[in-house]
This record gives sequence, C-alpha cells and structure tokens, in this order.
Amino acid sequence: MLNQPLDIIFPEVPNDIDINELDIDNLPTHVSIIMDGNGRWAKLRGKKRLFGHNAGRNSLREVVRCSSDLGIKYLSCYSFSTENWARPKEEVAGLMELFAKSILAEMDELHKNNVKIKIVGDISRFPQKTQDAFNKAVEMMKNNTGIVLMPAVNYGSRDEILRAVGAYAKDHSEQPSEEEFSKYLYTDNIPDPDLLIRTSGEMRISNYLLWQIAYSELYVTDTLWPDFDRYEYLKALIAYQKRNRRYGGV
Repeated sequence: MLNQPLDIIFPEVPNDIDINELDIDNLPTHVSIIMDGNGRWAKLRGKKRLFGHNAGRNSLREVVRCSSDLGIKYLSCYSFSTENWARPKEEVAGLMELFAKSILAEMDELHKNNVKIKIVGDISRFPQKTQDAFNKAVEMMKNNTGIVLMPAVNYGSRDEILRAVGAYAKDHSEQPSEEEFSKYLYTDNIPDPDLLIRTSGEMRISNYLLWQIAYSELYVTDTLWPDFDRYEYLKALIAYQKRNRRYGGV
C-alpha cells in the first residue's frame, strides 16, 4: 500500500523508464542492498575514499524515504562487513566516526517518519561512541510501526551462521528445522529478502546474508552507490517484477 502518490514519489521520471510498468500490488516486502562503489566514486573525483562514503549517505537517505513511501516493509543495507576491518586504519576510523555522526544527524527525521531500526551484526567491537549512537537510535524508534531499516554492520554471514550453530547447540540436542534455526540468526522474525540489489557492477555476494538470500532475486547495476537514486531504484523494482519466482518449482 502506497504511503504517497506515485507522482510524488517519482516526480521526474526519465524517458528511459516507463512508470506504468511498476505494479504497486507486486512490490517486494524486503529489499536488501549491497551498497558498493563509494571508494571508486571518490577516486574518480580525485578524493579520498571517505569522501565517497559520506556521499553515499544521500543515496541511503533517498532509498529509505522512497521505500517508505512505496510501503516496502523491510530494507536491509550492507554497511560494514567483518572483512572491512582489514581496510586502512584511517578509513576504518573515519567510517566509525561517520556512522556515529550520520545516525545522530538522521535520527529525528527517521523517527518522525515512523522508521524502526534493527541492527544486523555485532556492534560490540565498535568504538563506544558509535555503539551509543546505534543503541540510541534503536531505543528511540523501537515502538515505530513503519519501514524497518536494518543496517548490516560488522556483519559476515559465515560468522552469523557459526554463532547461530553454537547458540542453537547450547539450547537443543536434536537436528534443527530451517524455521527453528532461523530464530538464532540476526534476522529472526524478518522475512527473507525478495530482492537483493548490488551496485557498482561487482558480481559476487561478499559473505552477505547467505542463508537468507537462498531464493532472493538478484539485481546488479554498474551504477556506483553515491549515484544510485530513486530512479535507479525504480529500475530495480521494475526488473524484479518481471521475474518469475519459482522457488525450485516449475
């Protein structure tokens, strides 16, 4: 169910997109995005990588607002992986500062728009300032009933699955069902992604939601994340709706 009219959500549709192809009754429930290409975007402009990460905030803000207006219920975004600690210390420190700054800056607006935040990943390794910012946002918006925004931070799918196996083994001795095991993942009570979008043209999953995306539709675009706007998002949604999701059937 749309929360805004389509002409308000997409006021200036480019000529290469037919807005009439979008079926508002067949939108994904859960969209997930691997937000890739910030560093390359910055390099093309002769800037440091953090310049690109900061620019990517605008894309995330736009996609969150667009998703909310369309009535999409869940939006998960790969923001920082367990492997990203291997990046240069300056970049990692800058990202930690950017996370805290961005969350605190966007928090009131997100709350005003009824957004709920659920963290996917283990933030205990983050600096206390960054942990506090995430926790403050989660607490402020815990009773909101709109779109659930799920930043995946210090997240790696293999790490998640191993944690879940260990936790399940402590509680049970029998073989788990898929439903029981899923309760031990970060995404407990969250439906699996219907659509996984990856920006920047890279053709890999990068250790992201390996359990959850078993039957997600994949959409890869060459567009770098800071250039990914609501119209690029619209292209992905239209492409998704043209798929025939068979879940292994015929």
